[in-house]
Amino acid sequence: MAEVTTPSPTVTIAGRRRAAGIYGAIITAAVMTAAGSALSTSALAVAVLVTLVVYWLAENYAEVLGEQVTGGRLPSLAQIRRLLAGGWPMVSASFAPLVVLVLVRLAGASASSAATAGVGAAVVLLTVHGWSAGRASQLRGWQLAGATSTATVLGLVLVVLKNFVILHLH
Repeated sequence: MAEVTTPSPTVTIAGRRRAAGIYGAIITAAVMTAAGSALSTSALAVAVLVTLVVYWLAENYAEVLGEQVTGGRLPSLAQIRRLLAGGWPMVSASFAPLVVLVLVRLAGASASSAATAGVGAAVVLLTVHGWSAGRASQLRGWQLAGATSTATVLGLVLVVLKNFVILHLH
């Protein structure tokens, strides 16, 4: 029988950071998809950031109450800071797509086109996160391609959704 090993705290933290980055890229693309043609570029950027900060705080609050509270005691302030830092990639995953959003808009594109470019950047970021997570899990060949492709497809579904909303619901 194979021995089951528990991941080290460092591996667990790295995995949590990767997962948070994936969530952040998906949420960024989703907000840009849902509101990209209805808001100004600055309002969209603020909406993305506020949404991600709320998700980040909510996830960490749930983590503290759901998994970290033991024996009726909350974790220490240092533990809470580590938890918050571990989930920060959820918010920072929006930075590159937001930079693309703003730069494309400043280059003269419409707000809707800039949002589409931001969604595209989020899809690229999501693909990189999928590949990175697969590599960290020591996947190779078809398994790595499958993990990477799954992340890409999640992002592409949002692109299709954005185009559907623009073409059929406006």
